[in-house]
Amino acid sequence: MSFNPEQFIREKVSWLRTEVGSERAIAATSGGVDSTVTAILGHRTVGKALTVVFLDDGLMREGEPEEATSMLRAQGLDVELLDVKVEFFQALKAITDPEEKRRAFRETFYQTLGRTVREHGARRLLQGTIAADIVETRGGVKTQHNVLEQIGIAPSVRYGFTVVEPLKELYKPQVREVAKALGLPRAVYERKPFPGPGLAVRVIGEVSPTRIETVRKASKIVEEETASVESFQAFAVLLADKATGVRDGKRVFGGIIAVRIVASSDAMTASVPQVPWQVLEKIQSRITAEIPSVVKVVLDLSPKPPSTIEFE
Repeated sequence: MSFNPEQFIREKVSWLRTEVGSERAIAATSGGVDSTVTAILGHRTVGKALTVVFLDDGLMREGEPEEATSMLRAQGLDVELLDVKVEFFQALKAITDPEEKRRAFRETFYQTLGRTVREHGARRLLQGTIAADIVETRGGVKTQHNVLEQIGIAPSVRYGFTVVEPLKELYKPQVREVAKALGLPRAVYERKPFPGPGLAVRVIGEVSPTRIETVRKASKIVEEETASVESFQAFAVLLADKATGVRDGKRVFGGIIAVRIVASSDAMTASVPQVPWQVLEKIQSRITAEIPSVVKVVLDLSPKPPSTIEFE
């Protein structure tokens, strides 16, 4: 059967009225299509009783916190931008294992939101968990930070709130249809996915402000230079290893950036599109020129499976 986004919106608003009622609620958002759709559905249900929270964890792309909160406010939502960078970097310090990193992020994410929920006198947290998040977490592919009850964690016991997930049976293409039906801007419903733990999972090895800033700059270059390339995601990853390079005629030991460009519809499988060579050359030349600590740029050609889209 074909998916009807308008019917889905009507059904979910009715469902949310039962789940949330007229009580004060918090919606966690990253500015991505999943969490934005969830926040809009929540706003249609409880109106001004909903506060949208954006956690500025220091792991977002350049300008993202300000852009996301401005967009949400333009939709008439009450948005709070919380600076929690210190908490997240402290939680991630010295952790190199990808799963441990995701779990540390998840714990800090929910501890922070739990505090915010209590401060607002709310009891319910709306979040944009979708079907792919649950499938990958349950299947042991990788821990998605926004999956709790499905793996036996009771948020009401551990964090003091009930999680409400209106999109958990949808995949990304359906969420985009709902976003479009809600009248959201094209920049929202066509926005490329971004991992919940942000750039933390695009830094292989230990996360630090310096390493995050390196991958943030590289990510901006990749996104800018692939703007005309049809892809599901296009991003940069800072590898843990280093390589020998040459700067000003002298040997240096510098960082390695991997470029990842994939095509997909639902993130469950992915292929690697053919990208014009001149685009790849421009990415390499800009990264090594604009980020002196990087001396080598490599291209990842692995499909999903056997690879995952993200490196961690």
